[in-house]
Amino acid sequence: MSLGVNLQQLERGVVSLKGELAPADLELEGLDEVVRLEGVVNYELTAEKLEKSILIQGYLGTRLRCECVRCLKPFTRALEFRDWTCHLALEGEDQAPVANDCVDLTPSIREDILLEFPQHPLCQPECGGLPGKSTGRVKETGGSGQTSKALSDWAELNKLKL
Repeated sequence: MSLGVNLQQLERGVVSLKGELAPADLELEGLDEVVRLEGVVNYELTAEKLEKSILIQGYLGTRLRCECVRCLKPFTRALEFRDWTCHLALEGEDQAPVANDCVDLTPSIREDILLEFPQHPLCQPECGGLPGKSTGRVKETGGSGQTSKALSDWAELNKLKL
């Protein structure tokens, strides 16, 4: 179900919209491997008609379920737009599509939420990554591209008398 505002109601005055949008309604499922919506998107919006456009203002909020790109630990993060604003033209080149005398607000909400997805989510800014003994140093190699340990293993095999 999409979120729309009726143009006839806007002619009479300001329209208040309050409710929830599911991630499936916003087509936000499966877009990112490490960031997903944890639940619904809550909204409290007001829409008013200007001369040849609509101004929508209000609150959008949801929670993101993320996976740290360094240590793979899952964590949640709040995503809130306290003063979300959207301006939709009703005429001209950038005209918002009108269907059954309603303008769909869902694409604008979807776009703004997607733009706020973290590109490289971290559980903590100082996250050190996966625990382990790796120091990040490159092993020394012999002239043939093999590591010195691999060369010594072959030397031990060459000592065998078959």
